[in-house]
Amino acid sequence: MKHIRSTGGCSGTGRSCARSPAMWIPSRNSLCKIIPFILLAFGTFLLGDAAAAQGKASSFHVIALAEHGGIHKPFVDAAKVWLGKLASENNFTVDYIEDTEKIDEAFLAKYNLFLQLNYPPYMWTETAKAAFIKYIEEGRGGWIGFHHATLLGEFDGYQIWPWFQQFMGGVRFKNYIATFVSGSVTVEDKNHPAMKDVASPFLIDKEEWYTYDTDPRPNVHVLASVDEKTYTPSTDIKMGDHPVIWTNEHYKARNIYIFMGHRPEHFDNPAFTKIFRNSIFWAAGK
Repeated sequence: MKHIRSTGGCSGTGRSCARSPAMWIPSRNSLCKIIPFILLAFGTFLLGDAAAAQGKASSFHVIALAEHGGIHKPFVDAAKVWLGKLASENNFTVDYIEDTEKIDEAFLAKYNLFLQLNYPPYMWTETAKAAFIKYIEEGRGGWIGFHHATLLGEFDGYQIWPWFQQFMGGVRFKNYIATFVSGSVTVEDKNHPAMKDVASPFLIDKEEWYTYDTDPRPNVHVLASVDEKTYTPSTDIKMGDHPVIWTNEHYKARNIYIFMGHRPEHFDNPAFTKIFRNSIFWAAGK
């Protein structure tokens, strides 16, 4: 072992220097012995940390059937950004498809939650319909549908899907407010997990509120409804009793339909994003 002392602090010839505390300087042989152990320990730490990160399994998996064009594309694009952040922060995954070609039982078995991001209840393959029906009726996963999911009727040369019509409470699309109006939405079941911490009433700005040929309330559990007296500007296109968020408890799968979903600006609305977030974790069973 070598010892050195500082040569600083001498003030003149013949005067003694103040000694600094002894310092240990490892020899070359000592360094050669120590460095490999330091590198090994550091490498083991890094590898262990990386393995832990890679081994952390996602808590659940979501498949989103999303419209890929048309007037609803801006909403879908905004949803993808919002969902990406939420998924990253909460350790779940979201995959996207733009048609139903891939959907069968094996495909749906990989997912805990099915999001219908404005994709309508038509243009589905027969295989996809059968797999989806089983997924919902047997409770193999949860479902959240937005806006276009109640576009039930004869559209684009397709006939109405009777099973999906019953799933949505027996409604058929009748009309919509093409000029867009704002409306006040009242939470009817504040105890439902999807409505947790959602202020009531809350404003939905500039929506094209759908009307249906019948009120779904007798066939579903209504979570929220819009007060048509608050429409701004006023319009004659009204239903009277007008549910806009509901769940159909006649099916085993946890399911929620949320009418709002035309404009990307909804993702700036705290009430809307809170309902969406709550619905994801409830419908996925988390």
